[in-house]
Amino acid sequence: MDRIKGSPWHCLFSATLGFFIGFAAVALFGPTAHKFKDVMGLSPVMMGFLVAIPSLSGSLLRIPFGAWVDTTGGRKPFIILLTLSFVGMASLLALIFFLYPAKLNAGYYPLLLFMGILCGCGIATFSVGIGQVSYWFPQKQQGTALGRYAGIGNMAPGLFSLMLPLSLAGWGLSGSYLAWLLFLGAGIIIYLATGRNACYFQLLEAGISPAEARANASKMGQEIFPSGGAMHGLRTAARIWKTWVLVAIYFTTFGGFIALTAWFPTYWIAFYGQKVAIAGVLTAAFSLVASIIRVGGGSISDRLGGEKTAVIALSALLVGSLVMTLSGNFALSITGEVLMAAGMGVTNAAVFKLVPQEVKEAVGGAAGWVGGIGAFGGFAIPPLMGLFVRINGNSGYSSGFSIFIGLTIFALILAYLLHRTHTPTDKKV
Repeated sequence: MDRIKGSPWHCLFSATLGFFIGFAAVALFGPTAHKFKDVMGLSPVMMGFLVAIPSLSGSLLRIPFGAWVDTTGGRKPFIILLTLSFVGMASLLALIFFLYPAKLNAGYYPLLLFMGILCGCGIATFSVGIGQVSYWFPQKQQGTALGRYAGIGNMAPGLFSLMLPLSLAGWGLSGSYLAWLLFLGAGIIIYLATGRNACYFQLLEAGISPAEARANASKMGQEIFPSGGAMHGLRTAARIWKTWVLVAIYFTTFGGFIALTAWFPTYWIAFYGQKVAIAGVLTAAFSLVASIIRVGGGSISDRLGGEKTAVIALSALLVGSLVMTLSGNFALSITGEVLMAAGMGVTNAAVFKLVPQEVKEAVGGAAGWVGGIGAFGGFAIPPLMGLFVRINGNSGYSSGFSIFIGLTIFALILAYLLHRTHTPTDKKV
């Protein structure tokens, strides 16, 4: 029908762009937060909350905004989250420009936390894009499409980590914030021009009844449809046990990915005595490997099935976790880091191949639960690893990786359970 705008591949481009730029504020806020420590007199605990708060809001907001896709199709939630992130970054730029460093004191700490919460809205776009892309693509292509979406989008932290030292050296703190703000603003404008909802949602917006919209969208190739509104989507997904299996696996692999992106700089500096620049490069390499391989992981999931792919990838993650726990050799630990990155990246792709397959009645709701609670691992795991250092001293930097041994074994059991319960009905969707 001529009233339908966009196509699956146009949607994939716009959603991937939106998710990629959604990292802009967080990628700048976290690494530069230490600049506020001395001028504001912040304690280590206050700094810990300040650095973590964007990841916390970005994780938890994935739940309601992901579910909202089942009602609106994704475009509106995307725009709202990106706009909130833009407001947070613009506010930070104003604070730096007018108050930093001489007039900035501890009294502004609550305001800084609130700005961090706004900045975190950008990474909450992940679950929105998952639902938006899933409704556009036929199921036989969803592994490939979602792998590209998440893989390319997740390259942002690694690329920003490489660019940030050069930016700070050349433009300073306020100049860097201005550059990132302009980048985010340009991305929002492009998304506004290119982002489109799937056929069913466009037909609803045109005033067509749900039954007729579903019938017409089916003729145009749409295969999955929501069964209700946002809260209904969350409740429906919550009643399906496989949703919680996928949450647990994603907590290990994507939550672990976020956690290690924050943990590795400290690990390489404290355990191996590497320079800050080397630690930064190794951390960026971990982020980029996990993101790039996620793209290919989606295609593998389409060919082998998400369950088998997850079992294979989690096995690689287990080996990498064992190496990191037992190794005291720099080169061997780099190998362990790469194995962990590969295992996490491919498993993350496999999980979101399985979301629209196993919870097709509420893709947005499931994406919200999986993306939100799963990403919460990035907030929960680092303190546990820090506990090993507190108890064991410097050797705790390696023994702390035993957390991933336990989490990965549990995730392997769950992935095997999904494989054993995969039914012929699942294969037809």
